[in-house]
Amino acid sequence: MAPRKQEFSLKRSSGTRSGSVLNLRPPVNSLSLRRSSAVLPSVLTFAVIVASGGLLLMIEKGLLNSVDTPPPRGDSKKWDYLRPPQHQDPAADAESQILQDIRNRTISTVCGQKSMPHSVWSLTPLQRKTVLQHILVNDEHRFLYCYVPKVACSNWKRVLKVLSGALENIHVKGKMDHKSDLLFLSDLKPEEIRYRLKHYFKFLFVRDPMERLLSAYRNKFGEIEAYQRKYGAEIVRRYRKNPGKATGDDVTFAEFVRYLLDEDAERMNEHWMPVYNLCQPCAVPYDFIGSYERLQDDARYVLQRVAAPPHVQFPERQTWYKPVTPQTLQYYLCSLPHVCSQNSSPNTS
Repeated sequence: MAPRKQEFSLKRSSGTRSGSVLNLRPPVNSLSLRRSSAVLPSVLTFAVIVASGGLLLMIEKGLLNSVDTPPPRGDSKKWDYLRPPQHQDPAADAESQILQDIRNRTISTVCGQKSMPHSVWSLTPLQRKTVLQHILVNDEHRFLYCYVPKVACSNWKRVLKVLSGALENIHVKGKMDHKSDLLFLSDLKPEEIRYRLKHYFKFLFVRDPMERLLSAYRNKFGEIEAYQRKYGAEIVRRYRKNPGKATGDDVTFAEFVRYLLDEDAERMNEHWMPVYNLCQPCAVPYDFIGSYERLQDDARYVLQRVAAPPHVQFPERQTWYKPVTPQTLQYYLCSLPHVCSQNSSPNTS
């Protein structure tokens, strides 16, 4: 049974979407102000959770462009090294370089603060365990990849298995085994970890944090019984007045969000743990940060950079995959209390 959808109402405006940012503001009146003040603490708390996974994309979309950012981390030689290869379209080259400049400046700005960790060894034992368990190693091509669930990590693992010879090609069908035939940084000794962190090319991919959360919700609570039993049933019992015989197959998005607000980000399931906690971009000096929104172009650059054989290409999206569209995301966001005006009509233009 698919997750239960709540009733909602939605008012559209001419500025509904700018980049990937949704305009969800209701008309300003005394009632909406009272409602907003009532849910403000929860909204702010939720924002803190998702912001750590989406700060790079927020900067990228211009939401924090008033920040006075310092030059990118590293010397000019390394900066040239980060520059994507030239394509035939000069406009695409310029856009790609601008986005990478922004991402690296963002990292420098945030991670330059004294309170931030500056190596994996300055992390707490739990933080270090998490990040080392999410960094995959390829010694032949000398790179490290921090995988983030719901950001094309299955396809990246497929690529790593092809590069290591564990798979014949990326088109081999069958359920992905996320552990076998893969080398994790946590499998190595401290001196081996230090060497690879210093000398290997390091990259990760990020995604709009709300889209990632919704993708995890629809997949885990709408399709996978194990997650319904383990997490769904607990959520239902915790937040419903009359849970009945909780099976966890009808968890609403609003209940899921409420559950996230009450959880410790460092102990969350990896499928909804913030990217910052998974990959620790301040403790690990990543050389390249790709985005889900530019997946094919950024993946092509990474494969060229690590000198992957020409026959190893990043897989195309599966035909059965149902992407999170802006309309789908807005629908689910409007199931959250007071996000959309209850007095507006979905058909209002």
